[in-house]
Amino acid sequence: MNIAAKRTVSFFRSSTARPVNPVRFMTKMAKFRTVEHMLYAEEQMDGAGARVRRSIGRSREFTQLDPFLLLDHFDVKPPAGFPEHPHRGFETVTYMLKGSFNHEDFAGHKGSIGVGDLQWMTAGRGILHSEVPGPDGGEGFQLWVNLAKKDKMIEPAYQELRSSDIPVANENGVKAIVIAGECLGVKSPVRTRTPTMYLDITLSPGAVLVQPVNETWNAFSYVISGKVAFGPPDEQQEKETFYCVIYAKDGANVRMENTTAEDARLVLIAGQPLNEPLARRGPMVMNTQEEIDQAFRDFRNSQNGFERGKNWTSRFFKGD
Repeated sequence: MNIAAKRTVSFFRSSTARPVNPVRFMTKMAKFRTVEHMLYAEEQMDGAGARVRRSIGRSREFTQLDPFLLLDHFDVKPPAGFPEHPHRGFETVTYMLKGSFNHEDFAGHKGSIGVGDLQWMTAGRGILHSEVPGPDGGEGFQLWVNLAKKDKMIEPAYQELRSSDIPVANENGVKAIVIAGECLGVKSPVRTRTPTMYLDITLSPGAVLVQPVNETWNAFSYVISGKVAFGPPDEQQEKETFYCVIYAKDGANVRMENTTAEDARLVLIAGQPLNEPLARRGPMVMNTQEEIDQAFRDFRNSQNGFERGKNWTSRFFKGD
C-alpha cells in the first residue's frame, strides 16, 4: 500500500468529527463527470427511404455538441439508401456494426465496408458521393465532426480501416475497440484534425470502465444494447438501448458500469470544442451564412471543389 492509500484508509478509520462516506469521498477525488442530459433517439426518415435514429443533430434538443454536428444510428435495407449528395466543411465517420455499406464519390473512390470497419472521410472543400447498403442491409453509425475554419477548404481525404486494423483493449470485463484516441493503454492509428476520442465499449456483467476525458472536451455516450449506469457511484443514472447520454464538463473521468446480468454495449465519443461561429444548412457546414450560400452556388455551378460533380451520377443507383 502506498503512502497516499495509507493516508486515505487512516482518514476513514481515525476521523471522529462525523461519519465519512468512502464512496462519496473517492468520487469527489476522482472527479467523475455527472450526467447533464439524456435523450431517446427516435427514428426519422433520411435519404431515399432510409430510417435513422438521430441523437446529436436533432432539431429540438441538441442541434450540435461542439465539435459534433450529428450522430445517426442507421439500419438500412435495400433499396433504401443515400443517393448522390454533397458535403463541405466537416468530416463524416462511418462505423459498421452489422452487414455492409457501399460508397462511391465523383473522384472515382469506391468501395465497401463491413462489420467493424471504419471510414473517416474529410469532405473539406467539397465531395459528392453516394452511400447504399449491401444486399443484406447495413447497420452502424455515422458521426459528423466539424472542421476548424482553417481546415474547411482543404482537399478531400479518406482514412479507411478494416476491423483487423483497429486496436482492441481487454481488461477486467471491459472490451474497448479504440476507433480514435486511447483507452486502457491502447492507442488508435487514426489521425483526427479535430482532436477526437471514439470508443466502442462492451461491458460484461458487473464491469466498470473509468475513462479519462480532457476536462475541456464535450463528451457523450450512446447505448447500442443492454443497460448501462452512468456517472459517479452515488449519482448513477441508468439508461438502455437507443439512449444518448450527454456528460457535464465537471470532471476528468467518465464512469460507466454494467449493473445487469447481461453484456452491455455502447459508444463513448468526446472531442475538443472549436468554439467558432457555426453556420449550417443540410450537407454544408461553414462559419457564416455567406459561406453557406457560396457553398451551394459552388455545388450548383460545379466550381471551387465541385468541378468533378458536373453530370456525375453514382453507379449504385443505376443498378451497377
